[in-house]
Amino acid sequence: MGTYYIPRNVKGEGRILFIFSKKALIYTAVGVLVSIPIYFLFNLFGATVLGIIIALIFGVIGFMIGTFKMPEINSFEFTKKTGGENIDDIIRRAIKFKMKKNKIYVYGKGETKDE
Repeated sequence: MGTYYIPRNVKGEGRILFIFSKKALIYTAVGVLVSIPIYFLFNLFGATVLGIIIALIFGVIGFMIGTFKMPEINSFEFTKKTGGENIDDIIRRAIKFKMKKNKIYVYGKGETKDE
């Protein structure tokens, strides 16, 4: 008798608590860490509940950035070009573009950067 490979569904086995992938967990933690100074500021003024709500909102925003993809909406030029890509990749490219002072180098056929 021969042995046979039985395929099984392994999607989601790398997730923590069923909804957090490693990337989503990191982005959620960063979102909460960013909101900690805001929480302490609200805590000084006695609005602890509002500080916790803001921390949760930042955590949800971090989760969304780490998990979701940009929707493809044909009526908007931006989403037409970036539809289906991860939101964190789009943000990372935008930051790199701003760091280069909004310069795009386009080389013609046969040209190089050294010429």
